[in-house]
Amino acid sequence: MKIAISGLLLALLIPCAGVWAQKHKDKDDKKKNKELSIYDVDTLINPVPMQRSLFFDKVKKQQRRADASDGKVDNYINYNNDPEASRVLTTSLLTDVSRIQIMIENLPIEDKFVENQTKLGYHRSLENILVQFNNDRKFEVSYYRKLVNNFRQMVIAKYEGTLSTFVKNNVNIYSLGNSQLLNDVDKEFLCEEIGKQDPTLLIKKLSEFANKPCADIVLAGAARVVPDEVFNYASSTNIPIRNALERNKDPLVKTIVRISKESKSPLKAKIFLNDIHNGKMTIAEADRITANQDSFFKNLVRLRMEKQELGNTSINSELEYRALRDYVRVMDELHEKPEAVRFKCIENLSPEAIYYIIVYGQDEIYTSSFTGAFKRLMEKMKPLKGDEFLEKLNYDKFRTFIRMSAGFSRLDQFLATFTEEKKKTLMKDFVANLDKGKEDDLEDAVDVADAFGSIEDTALASFLRQEVKENYEKSYERKSRKGLKVYALLSTLFEGTKDSVTNEVAAERSKKLNLPPINFVPYANLTDDSQAVVEQFFFYGDEDGKMSYNSFLTNFKGPKWKINTSKYWVTITSTSGKPVVVYANLPLSEPEDEEAQNALNKYMDDNGIHASVIVHRGHSYHLPTTLERLTNRTKVVVLGSCGGYHNLSTILTNSPDAQIISTKQTGAMAVNEPILRALNDNLSEGTDVNWVNMWKRLGGEFKGKTTEATFKDYVPPHKNLGAIFIKAYRRLDADNG
Repeated sequence: MKIAISGLLLALLIPCAGVWAQKHKDKDDKKKNKELSIYDVDTLINPVPMQRSLFFDKVKKQQRRADASDGKVDNYINYNNDPEASRVLTTSLLTDVSRIQIMIENLPIEDKFVENQTKLGYHRSLENILVQFNNDRKFEVSYYRKLVNNFRQMVIAKYEGTLSTFVKNNVNIYSLGNSQLLNDVDKEFLCEEIGKQDPTLLIKKLSEFANKPCADIVLAGAARVVPDEVFNYASSTNIPIRNALERNKDPLVKTIVRISKESKSPLKAKIFLNDIHNGKMTIAEADRITANQDSFFKNLVRLRMEKQELGNTSINSELEYRALRDYVRVMDELHEKPEAVRFKCIENLSPEAIYYIIVYGQDEIYTSSFTGAFKRLMEKMKPLKGDEFLEKLNYDKFRTFIRMSAGFSRLDQFLATFTEEKKKTLMKDFVANLDKGKEDDLEDAVDVADAFGSIEDTALASFLRQEVKENYEKSYERKSRKGLKVYALLSTLFEGTKDSVTNEVAAERSKKLNLPPINFVPYANLTDDSQAVVEQFFFYGDEDGKMSYNSFLTNFKGPKWKINTSKYWVTITSTSGKPVVVYANLPLSEPEDEEAQNALNKYMDDNGIHASVIVHRGHSYHLPTTLERLTNRTKVVVLGSCGGYHNLSTILTNSPDAQIISTKQTGAMAVNEPILRALNDNLSEGTDVNWVNMWKRLGGEFKGKTTEATFKDYVPPHKNLGAIFIKAYRRLDADNG
């Protein structure tokens, strides 16, 4: 049976709406018939006493801060122009918190001293919730709704003397967030239970309960899930924490403590925690391995191929760090040297090791570095064929490898080692099972989306389209909610070809995906309250950063721009056309570049200045610092490199509506500057930024120049299928609950 994909994006889960409405109607009817209780009175029975009025007003002050977070104090928290999310935040933090304050004051407590102390504590705790929200740059709307609701229920339970029962029935992060309302016994119970269920929630707060028995449970659980956190505590100078570790009788915790004390390089040796714990390796042997760069990396590859679970996160992090630092950056920096010099660092490595260098180095690897590494992998892989090689690797990260091979125009060469049957099986597997894992685990699906955007083979592209449709039908049969969403979105993205994304095609795609326009950014979305467009550039203090900064300044010569330089940053203001203000930190020598960025950030925050355009001018290893500044007001992000799924996910978590310009390798000044000039020309004219038109003009400007190939490595927002997929998936997920 063929299931139509069209219409799914609007119809998913709609049948649930009727049931939901009926349930809420029933609840409303019951409420009408219920006598109004002291908890529901919405006006103060008596004025707030003077001794509590200050604390009552502190809550109001934090509410005003929350109200002003969208730039206006209007009793409405506008979150990312999302009506439902805005309604939830406004109701929870403004309406519900105010009602809780009234409820607190209305609760009758005979002993005036007890009343005052109890109610002061409640107001302080409410204030803390709001302070937490106001300082939280990456908040989840549903978390604060549930946290406030939990607070109200906890106050009622405490007043009725049923708090212990409430805690036993609500062992969750919201009770943990309101644990300041609990006595020591209930706190200990909550700590123990959460420690058993999810020690990762508590391990970061170990200092708060290090002397309690529940610390033993949390440490033992965390050692198996997040051993790095336990290792961090093993070298702590905090006496209660050190005592908690020393007294712990769990064998794995003891091994962690032993490595931290006996190893010459404990931060490296901890990677071999499982081997040391099981007696397969001594601490001395681990130290010998980690002392040699190639030996260390080969053993990291071994652990990965063995599917080592204990400390898996550390292994992955170390693989990425070593792949980038010891190999990819070396090859990149030697890009002008002969191949024998440039690729010497990987000549003695196995094809498996080179494979992991490629996939873990995806954030920074140059096109030429990938090409050279790929060539050596193909040579060393013989006599194995591609399918045999991937099977040896347990098909680990194979979607990333295929996506990169397609992006760097080497997929045909890799697939040529397969028989037709094996090739077909591989590409079937490439598209299959994208519904596995958690609802928000989208890395594999994003790899598929990005790969499709680079595939030149029309027959292969057609095959993938058909596979997407068939997997949609399988998801329908399996009633896989995630599968239906993933494959419906991919099917929409895969319509047409990557070279046919005209304004008309992009508009139609946006409509089908229920997204704002993907081919342009409305000028009105980029301006602040003063009708100016604010941009913030991030520069770093290495040699490349200083060169990029000097190149950047050439865009603002002439009478149209005014430049003011202070101790830590430069401010560039347009003097004609529409107002544009550019802030850029000075590329001071490290570590003063960080000081300059912090000073500029503070200045902008203190003065309520919010950049709608963020530009990263530096290596990918600096990128996390830039991404920290993204907010829901950021609408355009220009990166020095594409970054891959995790960076895309971070960007779109912090800035859900951001449109992203990226490149497959480190940005080139000769390409960056024309792109940024074209962007600022649009902004000065006060016109919408149309990416399709801009890219067409830039393509003509670069045509026939030495920079033409480099420009083709840049991915404009309307062709960034990975970013579009993440946006559409999250929008669909939010719309359908």
